[in-house]
Amino acid sequence: MRGEGEDPCVEAVGEPGEPHNPDSRPGLDQSDEDFKPRIVPYYRDPNKPYKKVLRTRYIQTELGSRERLLVAVLTSRATLSTLAVAVNRTVAHHFPRLLYFTGQRGARTPAGMQVVSHGDERPAWLMSETLRHLHTHFGADYDWFFIMQDDTYVQAPRLAALAGHLSINQDLYLGRAEEFIGAGEQARYCHGGFGYLLSRSLLLRLRPHLDGCRGDILSARPDEWLGRCLIDSLGIGCVSQHQGQQYRSFELAKNRDPEKEGSSAFLSAFAVHPVSEGTLMYRLHKRFSALELERAYSEIEQLQAQIQNLTVLTPEGEAGLSWPIGLPAPFTPHSRFEVLGWDYFTEQHTFSCADGSPKCPLQGASRADVGDAVETALEQLNRRYQPRLRFQKQRLLNGYRRFDPARGMEYTLDLLLEAVTQRGHRRALARRVSLLRPLSRVEILPMPYVTEATRVQLVLPLLVAEAAAALAFLEAFTAGVLEPREHALLTLLLVYGPREGGRGAPDPFLGVKAAAAELERRYPGTRLAWLAVRAEAPSQVRLMDVVSKKHPVDTLFFLTTVWTRPGPEVLNRCRMNAISGWQAFFPVHFQEFNPALAPQRSPPGPPGAGPDPPSPPGADPARGAPVGGRFDRQASAEGCFYNADYLAARARLAGELAGQEEEEALEGLEVMDVFLRFSGLHLFRAVEPGLVQKFSLRDCSPRLSEELYHRCRLSNLEGLGGRAQLAVALFEQEQANST
Repeated sequence: MRGEGEDPCVEAVGEPGEPHNPDSRPGLDQSDEDFKPRIVPYYRDPNKPYKKVLRTRYIQTELGSRERLLVAVLTSRATLSTLAVAVNRTVAHHFPRLLYFTGQRGARTPAGMQVVSHGDERPAWLMSETLRHLHTHFGADYDWFFIMQDDTYVQAPRLAALAGHLSINQDLYLGRAEEFIGAGEQARYCHGGFGYLLSRSLLLRLRPHLDGCRGDILSARPDEWLGRCLIDSLGIGCVSQHQGQQYRSFELAKNRDPEKEGSSAFLSAFAVHPVSEGTLMYRLHKRFSALELERAYSEIEQLQAQIQNLTVLTPEGEAGLSWPIGLPAPFTPHSRFEVLGWDYFTEQHTFSCADGSPKCPLQGASRADVGDAVETALEQLNRRYQPRLRFQKQRLLNGYRRFDPARGMEYTLDLLLEAVTQRGHRRALARRVSLLRPLSRVEILPMPYVTEATRVQLVLPLLVAEAAAALAFLEAFTAGVLEPREHALLTLLLVYGPREGGRGAPDPFLGVKAAAAELERRYPGTRLAWLAVRAEAPSQVRLMDVVSKKHPVDTLFFLTTVWTRPGPEVLNRCRMNAISGWQAFFPVHFQEFNPALAPQRSPPGPPGAGPDPPSPPGADPARGAPVGGRFDRQASAEGCFYNADYLAARARLAGELAGQEEEEALEGLEVMDVFLRFSGLHLFRAVEPGLVQKFSLRDCSPRLSEELYHRCRLSNLEGLGGRAQLAVALFEQEQANST
């Protein structure tokens, strides 16, 4: 392990004849104790009342961990919408945080950029306020601060790697060192055009001196002002090398083409300056990205050669070498139930359809995926055999693909090619090629913070025909919500017909109201609210409008049906997947088949009789529950969303559709369609194994739109039973008719 000094061995043992003092080593100081673990004993004063300890939102905060690098870009009124945007598009995705500082007051912020306006464009004042802002808002969260101008191109991966190799516990001012005019060699500042690194510890020491430097030092350049401030107040100058790490930069000549630049200084640079326009920034990014790809491919080839050479020393020998070299071997099934099937396709059709059809058109993302695989295969063949042969695709004969969870997407293609020799001879060839699209690095998508403590407001619209089934819903609500003391409320929306529930007529919801009152009596503190509306043809959107007006905008709604069976897991997934201002969640419930067609689960067979058929989510073998069912993708009546998001979508619907057009649209829309068509939120649709519904035929109103009516009818038909069960039922019916 390398030490901080010139000779780590001498540092470790000391000079002969000298006493050994571990604290006298130049590379270590007392602050190294920050890296040693300490046990903090817990003590509570018995004389003080107990106070609940509030944990931090993230464990990173509790452990005191910090992000590695923050990048600050100094921009101006003239270049904020041009060069600053180019910087953001080329490097923003490489850094945890990228901030833009300008002296323009009330600057218009481009999309996707975080701009801080100081209101004064004087160079020294802008630099001083930028450092003050970094210290105040981010001084406790980041180890390194990189300050650059918007006319600088930064090779982001190299800069991040540089920050990762430097010790965070030192006062460091690293960049391209320049001499002050008329000053000594030790008085150097870092040129702002090429960017510079400031350590967190240095920023903390510099903060008390900013006001004094701003009044005492006069300079027309912010980088010179910062350099003089550091030298005068702390005696620290700019360095270009530290701990064996060299900060390399390149000064780009005017009208120089980046594609033709091949010097070692350019190829190894961290920063390139000056960049006069945005198009030049993009050309530099293209050039350096190509260099990084070439380097990555070269390293891959070297690693593959090393793996191939070492394979002969393994017990399996060359037989244990999998293709492609360096990637995991294909998944090995342990039984016939684990065999990964291949999907067959042509250029026009696929023979593995989501709806179970034997053949369906190849379109959308699947078509683009197949086209990319064919183009890649043709490109690799030409690269391997040129200039002797040149291949041209005539057509795809057969195609097979499967997803291997250990490797990625595998392809086997039978291509009909036309081979052209150097002399112009042509010949048709049929060749089989194998390709693999490997799984790339897993990335965590940034999502807003949510909590499981949010109260859920369940909404149950009830038609008169569903009043009898509502009692079973209330029993399930009691067992799944009230008894576990879930943080949830229920609102019953009682929908009367034009001639129902009038004066002198019996109330069809009398039993429902009595059951709700009984639950309120059994569970003190529980309130089951109900609202009564009268509608001839109730629309889900109109009913939701009535409920939405009765609740605050921050209410989390869980829109249910009379067949929904809510539980703690379902409510938690509702809380986690519905994000205010970001995402609405519409789960896909599991629908059991018709018990008249689906067979009942039989008792377990004797040993050796083979595995039992799998049970659906929520099936109870002890009660003889049906084994058949499916996730009903056609149904979308259940959903989780915030009231504010729903109101915003309704306002947009009312703005785009007015008058009679809006009335007609509301008759044929569901709440999910409102979010899908009139909201900018993410619409999350996923199977929910906790929502298991008994078999029921939905009432498909003819007032629905053509698409919704078709989905309703398709849901009823698909819910009757599986293909095998329907075939058996038809066979038995034909047998009965024939006799």
